[in-house]
Amino acid sequence: MTASNTASDVLLQTPLHALHKELGARMVPFAGYDMPVQYPAGLMAEHLHTRTQAGLFDVSHMGQLRLVGPDAAAALETLLPVDVLGLGLNKQRYGLLLNDEGGILDDLMFVNRGNDLFLIVNGACKVTDIAWIQEHIGSRCEVIPMPEQALLALQGPAAVNALQAIVPGVENLVFMTGGSFTWEGHMLYVTRSGYTGEDGFEISLPGSAAESFARTLLAQNGVMPIGLGARNSLRLEAGLCLYGNDIDITTTPAQGALNWAIQKVRRTGGERAGGFPGAAKVLAEIDHPYSLPSKRITLLGQERVPVREHTELHNEAGEKVGEVTSGLLSPCLNQPIAIAYVTLSSATLDTTLFALVRGKKIPMKVVPSPFLPTRYYRG
Repeated sequence: MTASNTASDVLLQTPLHALHKELGARMVPFAGYDMPVQYPAGLMAEHLHTRTQAGLFDVSHMGQLRLVGPDAAAALETLLPVDVLGLGLNKQRYGLLLNDEGGILDDLMFVNRGNDLFLIVNGACKVTDIAWIQEHIGSRCEVIPMPEQALLALQGPAAVNALQAIVPGVENLVFMTGGSFTWEGHMLYVTRSGYTGEDGFEISLPGSAAESFARTLLAQNGVMPIGLGARNSLRLEAGLCLYGNDIDITTTPAQGALNWAIQKVRRTGGERAGGFPGAAKVLAEIDHPYSLPSKRITLLGQERVPVREHTELHNEAGEKVGEVTSGLLSPCLNQPIAIAYVTLSSATLDTTLFALVRGKKIPMKVVPSPFLPTRYYRG
């Protein structure tokens, strides 16, 4: 969205917009929506609260859609380099929507709900994603957008107690599974997942019920509203990519260090290997990783100087070897953390690189991802 059309009267609003304003949120344009970046408590307090208790996020700007029909799973497999056909009932999986060059059009989550495949795509990409999916597999299954649905995320160690108090049974879900529930007569679909590294849930529900449901959750012990600012810092501590920053149409899965998301059945041998857009390039890069021009890494700063996106990275010889794509001062570690792309010779663990911040060389070390241990509930 350009500067000329970011006035609030041209931005879309989620069903929780009035509640955000009532709670004192500072609103900003994001993915075409007027969204809360933080509440009066501030980013740091919201971040730490989510790590210790429970944070409620409005993610209704995300795209939700259903694929319906007996051929839906086989059709979706032609667009994603992941195992769709083998996904069990009410199981969730991370996927990558690729173009013919193997570039990442979007990353998404999908669930096999038995009667349909339920997809959640990024808000800034949802219009083009839905059009791409419709164009390529719309003749094989129904592609049904769900603009009437809201999407909330409840994240943190107290999330399960807060949610099961009003939606009994959700405590039986484990990480990357989902189920159908009801709340005051409204149908919910709940997955035990999220984008913070914490245990938590994402709840798809009718937009008409979203505000009353959110108010009920916020009345539970330990729950507070969280804005986009803390959502970003939480996902970065968890080592998770932000589409548009850390991966985009110029990134292939191997360059993005996302090989783990491509199951073996789609990689080697068998009739289901390949068969997705850009497969020849994607699989060649997986098989020959030393051919990559650059690779995504995670960096921990050795001095307390925040390192932001687009900051250049140099090696000890002073040569530019890459660039930061996401970076900030970690609220939990109190050290700078970053995601970056660098040449392969600079991507080895424990390598020291130097970020150029206002003419000063800030040392950063290549470290494993995530920065903090994840706390997903696996049963």
